[in-house]
Amino acid sequence: MTLSRRSVLLGSASVAVVGTMAAATPALAGAPVGSDAASKALLLRFVRAMYPHANFSDAPYARSCDAIIAAANKSIGQAVMFGQGLAELKAEGFAEMDEAAALAHLETIQSTDFFQLVRGTVVVTLYNDPEVWEILGYEGASYDQGCYINRGFDDLDWLPNPRITEL
Repeated sequence: MTLSRRSVLLGSASVAVVGTMAAATPALAGAPVGSDAASKALLLRFVRAMYPHANFSDAPYARSCDAIIAAANKSIGQAVMFGQGLAELKAEGFAEMDEAAALAHLETIQSTDFFQLVRGTVVVTLYNDPEVWEILGYEGASYDQGCYINRGFDDLDWLPNPRITEL
């Protein structure tokens, strides 16, 4: 097998491109995109603006952010898209926006892949958090406790008693 000058140059160029991508994309270099403290803080602010709850602590939002980072780094393409979305948020000054400006910005980017990734992950992780359940008054699943009929099916004291009529 002989090596031509063309194959050596092409191979060298390929190695240079992959090396440059690895340096530019932390997911390729081993560090997940969005895992640094500044990116996590920006992402937390973004998630809080999407799903505002004054009585939620930062802990459930932070756990959702960790799930977003994990989902975003499942593939190189998603990691690049996610990194781009974070960079755009930073460039727009999203962290410093007031609530009205943040909401207006969310409306302008709601059709982007970045927004859809975050929204799709948060809606599942945030509201599936036992700390959030406790705050919202959700008692959890009932199937393992005999369903609702045996554990307060009619405990809604704010509803009037139903009228029982004969047909």
